Order: sequence, then C-alpha cells, then structure tokens
Amino acid sequence: MPLSEQENFALEEARAWLLLDDAVSALGELDRIQSSNRNSSDVLRVEWEIRAKLGDWDAAFRIAERLVALLPDEVDGWIVRAYAARRMKDGGLKKAWSLLHPALEKFPEVFLVPYNLACYAAQFGHADEAWQLLQRAMAVGGRSTVLKMAKADPDLQPLRERISDVSSDISPK
Repeated sequence: MPLSEQENFALEEARAWLLLDDAVSALGELDRIQSSNRNSSDVLRVEWEIRAKLGDWDAAFRIAERLVALLPDEVDGWIVRAYAARRMKDGGLKKAWSLLHPALEKFPEVFLVPYNLACYAAQFGHADEAWQLLQRAMAVGGRSTVLKMAKADPDLQPLRERISDVSSDISPK
C-alpha cells in the first residue's frame, strides 16, 4: 500500500530530523506511519539510518534483513546489512563477510562491495586478499575515487603503504 500524504510528510520530516542529527525525533516521525506501511523500502531505509545513528545495531540489522528480502536485486540492503552485522551484539567481521561476500558476484559493477570486503579482509590480517579486493574496487569505481576513500579508512591501515605507493602514481588535478 502506498504511503498517504500525511505519511509521506512524516517520512520527509524524519529525513529532516536526521539532517539535524536528531535521530530520536526522526524516529518519532516514523511512529506517525501506519504499521502496515512501515515495511516500504523508503521507510525501511530511513529507519535503518535512524537505528544506525542511535547505535542500535541489532535493530538496524533486522531492518536491513527486511530490505534484502524485499529488494534482493538492490545492493544497498546488502551493504547496510553487513555494516550492521559487523557492529551488532552477536555479529562481527566474520558475519559481515559471510553476508556481503555473495554480493561480490551479484553486483559486479558496484565498487562498494569489493571495497567493504577489502576492509574486512584487511582487518582479518589477509593483506593480499584485501589488496586484490581493493584493486577490484578501483577497477569498478575509479582509481582516484577509491584511493581517496582508502587513504582515510582506518580499516585499511594494514594496506597503507601499498595505497601510498599507488597514490603517488596519480597526478593531482
């Protein structure tokens, strides 16, 4: 069932509260949406962001699970599910890896999948595998874009020297 005009307004208000970094008020706006409409993908995406800002990773994971079930051919659910799984109470890197790894072949043109897997592999201590995944991310997402992200990403600290070596080959614009 599509959202009513009032529910769409509540969803926009929730987004506005998020922009103001007030996740509690944003969540209150979602309470104005009928429970039968709370499983719309737009509502789920906003609720995931709210739960993430609140650090409620178990709830964020459950929401992401619904997103993946509802929209299995859209990558964002896969990515946020792994992100939440890494941080949830009974989660961790292994769980995040196992949930995101199937997306590597399912979404070959989305650089964030191999990029996030590279982060996980680096944290596992598998530097060569992490580097291969990061190179795959660069091939898909653009070398300079991915390297800029990678330089600032603490998860990729084990690859910092390799990243610096490759970055020095790129001339600034």
